[in-house]
This record gives sequence, structure tokens and C-alpha cells, in this order.
Amino acid sequence: MIGLGRFGYHLAGSLVQLGHEVLALDRNAERVQRWSGALDRVVQADSTEEAALRQLGVADFPRVVVAIGASVEASVLTVLALTELGVPQIWARATSEKHAKILSSVGAHHVIFPEAETGERVAHLIVSKMLDFIEFGDEFAIAKVRVPASMVGRPLRELAPTERYGVMVVGAKLPGERFRYAGPETVLRPDSVLIVEGSIGQVQRFAAIS
Repeated sequence: MIGLGRFGYHLAGSLVQLGHEVLALDRNAERVQRWSGALDRVVQADSTEEAALRQLGVADFPRVVVAIGASVEASVLTVLALTELGVPQIWARATSEKHAKILSSVGAHHVIFPEAETGERVAHLIVSKMLDFIEFGDEFAIAKVRVPASMVGRPLRELAPTERYGVMVVGAKLPGERFRYAGPETVLRPDSVLIVEGSIGQVQRFAAIS
């Protein structure tokens, strides 16, 4: 993990919780000191210097994330240095489309826009009744929604959500139980929560059913 701003720190922390070894780098001494007790290995280094990265063994990692957002120049030079080291997978945070194009051109394998993606997701949640929302390419989405009152007490085979609403119910959480795969015989109870998939418009319209 290179760059320990808010995004980089939270991503590094999540990776540690998932059981992965994380080496975190930042040129800012204050950030390094602040997060040294929370992460496995935190090192102060200039990530734009290929020699420094090589000395730290960065080339031995299968994946490196460049989470630098404050400096486009540092971000690009870091990706370039990682490319020269032959890192198999380079993930890089971009702050604009132009930044993203430059990162890709110098060797980044995956470019992400965390602020834009989060903003779009939150916008969908604000203007709809969805509890959670993940959008994929080609207008496809998965959403978590409360069961509509009109569907309570009836099995899914009678409701035919795919034919009537264009969505497929793939999971259900009944009160007091864990999420499980939903089948034709699943009977929905009050306060149940559903996982549905379909187009963005379809899952939004389904969430709006009363």
C-alpha cells in the first residue's frame, strides 16, 4: 500500500482484517507515525524512487496499490517505478479521467475512482428506498431492499418477481435469521430483507414497491 491518506489507510486496514500481510509506505513522517501501531509494517519512504522500493522488497509483492491522491506527479512516478520493478498487478487511484489515462499509459493494470464510485452509490441510496447498492457494467446492479408489504406472506413462486418486475431475488434474510439463497418456496415475512439483481432501473422500481 503506497499512500496513507484516509483512503489508503482504510483500505490497508481492511486488507489486514482479511488476513493479508500489508506493507504500507508514505513519505510523510507524521502519517507513518500515526498508523504504525495499527498496521503490520509502516515505512517512511519516497515511492517515486525505484531504488527505495527495491530495497524494501516491494518487487516481491504480487499486488501493489498506489493510493496517492494529493499529487498526480507522485502518483504517476510511483506507478512508473513499480512498472520498472515488474510488479505483476498495480492498482492505482485516479482523481480525474486525464489522471487515469496517464496511469494506464505508464503501466497501471487497474485504475479506480473511489470518490466518484462512492458518490454515485450514495446518490442512488439517497433518492431511492434501497438499503445498499452495487453497480456493475452494462447497467447491471445488485441491491439490498426491504420486502414490499404486498409480498409479505406469499412464496416467491407466486410472486414471479422476474416476470413481473424484471428482477431476480437471489437472497433473503428473514427476521432473526441469516441471509440465505432464496428459492421458489421462500415465504417472505414482515421486516424481511431481500437481495435482488437486475438493471439499475429495475432494482430501483422494485425497491419503490409498497
